[in-house]
Amino acid sequence: MRLNIKNETGRLKSVVLGQPNSLGPVPTLEESYDAKSYYSIEHNIYPKEEDVINEMNAFEAVLKKYGVEVLRPSIIEDYNQVFSRDVAFVIDDKMIISNVIADRADEQEAYKSVFEKVAWRKIINLPETAHIEGGDVIVWNDFLFIGTCFSEDYRNYKTARTNEYAIEILKEYFPKKRIIDLELKKNDKIPFEGILHLDCTFNPIGEDKCIIYKNGFVDESDYRLIIDIFGEENCFHINDDEMFEMFPNIFSISPDVVVSDKAFTRMNDHLRNEWGMTVEEIPYREISKMGGLLRCSTMPLVRE
Repeated sequence: MRLNIKNETGRLKSVVLGQPNSLGPVPTLEESYDAKSYYSIEHNIYPKEEDVINEMNAFEAVLKKYGVEVLRPSIIEDYNQVFSRDVAFVIDDKMIISNVIADRADEQEAYKSVFEKVAWRKIINLPETAHIEGGDVIVWNDFLFIGTCFSEDYRNYKTARTNEYAIEILKEYFPKKRIIDLELKKNDKIPFEGILHLDCTFNPIGEDKCIIYKNGFVDESDYRLIIDIFGEENCFHINDDEMFEMFPNIFSISPDVVVSDKAFTRMNDHLRNEWGMTVEEIPYREISKMGGLLRCSTMPLVRE
């Protein structure tokens, strides 16, 4: 397989979609490793496996409608494998194997059949102390936007998934990219007060547009930098409640076609009516209760 990911919206040819089967029992509060899951467990609304399967099947049907090759990881019994984005990610023609948190370390075994399709020279294994997950990495042509946490309390946050060392390593592998690190607010238990990954607060769509949540960044200058790059008129701003519902985390099949949650009425109408995009709406409310949405569920391998 010839990997090719230059940006977030080029016509999608091949993708890994997460695995909804055999999720296992509802985690305890202590076992949760993101704020949205903590909230769902605490309020007794954690999703049922059958609902997760139905939502992912709907997503797969849309992908196949557009001729996308859909690969799936093998099933690990009683293990949450919905969010494939964080296991590995592709930049240009290289696949970077993530150093995920310990709670998800076994997940990579299920991707062996995917990794075997990639030439070994194109796979990058990071040093053990370089922590990074694909949800924090946004590839946008000459730019690499990377969400991170510079706090001295980094090790105390389960939601701090990408560290400064990993960013330095990526600079060595991709010296021609303009790498922009963006510090995200972190909170392990209150989803209104923290951001798990960069794609939960910022996501490029189309040719030159983006969805953005201002209050997800520690430093407002990071938010302003994104606005300067994309232009105010090309940014769709979401509010606190929409961030909680995960509005930014939609998925592009091409510059003109996005897959979005059918509950995102205000944004979906804007994408259609103001920006002329095709919005494929599917139900994804249950999966959102586990701390991720559509982009989180995918690992794009090839885009035109």
